[in-house]
Amino acid sequence: EKERFLGTCYKAANWVYVGDTKGRGKPDVHHECNLPVKSVWLYPLRKDFRERLIEG
Repeated sequence: EKERFLGTCYKAANWVYVGDTKGRGKPDVHHECNLPVKSVWLYPLRKDFRERLIEG
């Protein structure tokens, strides 16, 4: 929840911010934002993690 948390602990622990959720939730069928938007953080286990994620 971006309004409540800044991700300070994740930054200090070397996690990487990769984006935000849409705030829609899994059961959303009306394409409405009814849940809080949250930050997505990843902890890289490899130096080439960005390339590996792009590969799919």
